[in-house]
Amino acid sequence: MKRLVAAAGFLAATILGAGQAQAQSKTITLCWAAWDPANALVELSKDFTAKSGVNMKFEFVPWPNFADRMLNELNSKGRLCDLIIGDSQWIGGAAENKHYVKLNDFFAKEGITMDDFMPATVTGYAEWPKGTPNYWALPAMGDALGWTYRKDWFSDAKNQAEFKAKHGRDLAAPKTQTELKQIAEFFQGRDIGGKKVYGAAIFTERGSEGITMGVNNALYPFGFEYQDPKKPYAMEGFVNSPGAVAGLEFYKSLYKCCTPPGYTNAYMQEGLDAFKSGQVALQMNWFAFFPGLHKDPAVGGDKIGFFVNPGETGKGSQLGGQGISVVAYSPNQAEALAYIKWFAAPDVQKKWWSLGGYSAHKAVLNDPNFKNTAPFAADFLTAMGEVKDFWADPSYAALLLAMQKRMHDYIVADQGTAKQALDLMIQDWTKVFKEDGKL
Repeated sequence: MKRLVAAAGFLAATILGAGQAQAQSKTITLCWAAWDPANALVELSKDFTAKSGVNMKFEFVPWPNFADRMLNELNSKGRLCDLIIGDSQWIGGAAENKHYVKLNDFFAKEGITMDDFMPATVTGYAEWPKGTPNYWALPAMGDALGWTYRKDWFSDAKNQAEFKAKHGRDLAAPKTQTELKQIAEFFQGRDIGGKKVYGAAIFTERGSEGITMGVNNALYPFGFEYQDPKKPYAMEGFVNSPGAVAGLEFYKSLYKCCTPPGYTNAYMQEGLDAFKSGQVALQMNWFAFFPGLHKDPAVGGDKIGFFVNPGETGKGSQLGGQGISVVAYSPNQAEALAYIKWFAAPDVQKKWWSLGGYSAHKAVLNDPNFKNTAPFAADFLTAMGEVKDFWADPSYAALLLAMQKRMHDYIVADQGTAKQALDLMIQDWTKVFKEDGKL
């Protein structure tokens, strides 16, 4: 692998320096999810083709099918993708199953250092094993869970007066989970412009990852931990701590009190639809969607506001986002590595942010003016300093399915108590880790 990567690194430098004539006939395919940032990447990548002569194809798969489609491609050692922007949870399995090219030697040769990227994104998107300098991706799309709210509804004088009379504080973006629920309750069933509206669009979807990605934003601020930090895979008293129980109970109470009718299987798109159609005052969703929402003619502009996932006894937002990797089965690794070298450059990263992508590069995020570049930029920066992530273990799919079931059964289907749901989840996860020889 060292010789392969070194040779590919040499060719990557040659391709980037050779211009249009060198590689006119070459085409590489980049695989990702189908969403707004992918469209921004298509636009950005025109600069790579102009500089290198390497043409770009894109395979974008809708989010509900993305994981199955791409993981099947990797597991079958398919050659569709030369580059893949894969979810953070895939990194362990992709590394251990040798689906991705290890990038350490290439980074060293090209002077690419992970010190130039936000630490949370290096850990989340690039490292395996976690906490070690073994890199399988370049941080590509920083993302975290955030919230949008109807700023125009909040600023309405009647709403302000009624809320203050009830709670003794101004109707403003919440600082705690408790405040968030008070706002959601205030708007639930309220008449806005002759239309009945609801409090909050949150994640409840069971089939893929939705309810897990949602409930974590209540679990983290109340003290949930995946394991004992001093004893890996020891979960008793951490997954089911009193704080974790309180966080799970809170999320269920928010679901029960304040979501639109029939909101039993909702994820990203359902939240966007509810917010854009004027159904809800609050929406949890990924920062990746916020540029598009801000431009929306119906609910964007001065009608929309943004805030970081609120704290309670602690803080924490669910990490989203992805790293970009070279697929080990690609016959075009030199060209794929050339793309990564190009993409890592600070000037490219700055343009990536300007087009609607979310750079993880410190040259972008640490710029003194960054907070002024978008109305959600400061909140994004705060969120990325507080993020936590789901297991990135090679068995993450089994771990995720277990959490999806236990959370949905308790929150939506009213089965058992919060403590019982977390206890059962520990049992499920313990079984997976025992089968893997980790317990």
